[in-house]
Amino acid sequence: MSTFHRTTAEMVTPRPPPPLSRGVIGWLRANLFSSWFNAAMTLLAVYLLWLLVPGILRWGLLDADFAGTTRFDCQSAGACWAWVDQRIYQFLYGFYPPEQAWRVNLALTLLIPALLPVLFDRMPGARWARWFSLAYPFVAAFLLVGGYGLAEVPTDRFGGFMLNVAVGLAGILLSLPFGILLALGRRSQLPLVRLLSTAFIETFRGIPLVTFMFAAALLLPIFLPPRFNLDLIMRVIILVTMYASAYIAEVVRGGLQSLPRGQYEAAQALGLGYWRAMRLVILPQALKVSIPGIVNTFIALFKDTTLVIVIGLFDILNIGTSMIANPNWLGLGTEVYAFISIFFFVICFAMSRYSLHLERRLDVGR
Repeated sequence: MSTFHRTTAEMVTPRPPPPLSRGVIGWLRANLFSSWFNAAMTLLAVYLLWLLVPGILRWGLLDADFAGTTRFDCQSAGACWAWVDQRIYQFLYGFYPPEQAWRVNLALTLLIPALLPVLFDRMPGARWARWFSLAYPFVAAFLLVGGYGLAEVPTDRFGGFMLNVAVGLAGILLSLPFGILLALGRRSQLPLVRLLSTAFIETFRGIPLVTFMFAAALLLPIFLPPRFNLDLIMRVIILVTMYASAYIAEVVRGGLQSLPRGQYEAAQALGLGYWRAMRLVILPQALKVSIPGIVNTFIALFKDTTLVIVIGLFDILNIGTSMIANPNWLGLGTEVYAFISIFFFVICFAMSRYSLHLERRLDVGR
């Protein structure tokens, strides 16, 4: 009987799935037309896009002006992009010396090999490339500020999108380890450590970031030693890091609390000490659960770098606001803010997509 069934099974040829359940049509049916409500929402979205996209394209590209030295050289009914050619350097580099702009470009180029082994652990040589990732902050600081052979550039010359990237990237890289330590401290069995961690977290979560910006510019120098001169941008990075660390700590604490008690007991049964248990058993699971919240905090932190405008730093938003106040470029607020929004959208969207990639890769149920 078993031989008969095996022979019969071998004679049966697998049939392909129905044509309407695979390919593009299958994806559309599963994602856009899976129910009458989804189908109605899809048709409504297509109708709204049909109304909006042609007008945006006409205004931004087809009827736009791309040449000119002032606002008055733009005569069409579309957007005026003539200012991009005139002011693009300031938007990207602020007041950084043009002859030294190669240092900023090199620092941004080296950021790619520094991030790849951290973001993608399966790339060839990732184990050794991480040493460069650890050294990158010092390499980038040396390139941007100079000294020891390179011409020194004061940090008050930093500006534009370069300033947003510098503050945002420094805050992201530093806030994650500090946030993890704060989360562990808040769950510590030592009363003093738990009290100090809780006080730090609640203080920085309960005060607006703009208040800390003013504190970095006005109050912090008062409490520093007389001969200790800490740069304004460095003060901003420190306070932004502390602010973001408090939010990261609460996100990670939520991940730690989501783990069942059995995980902690299993680590103890294996004879692992506290730090080895955290590093090998507890934190990998807690951080996987916390990925959406961590990336959401990073995105909010990067967007909040525009708050440096309140203390007089010329980031990309402050430069754009100053430019449209120039009589030669009056009335271009829509174009300028749309241009700035694209920069932020590209980086924030890339972070969100990487977050989804990381969640899929770490999904043990797949």
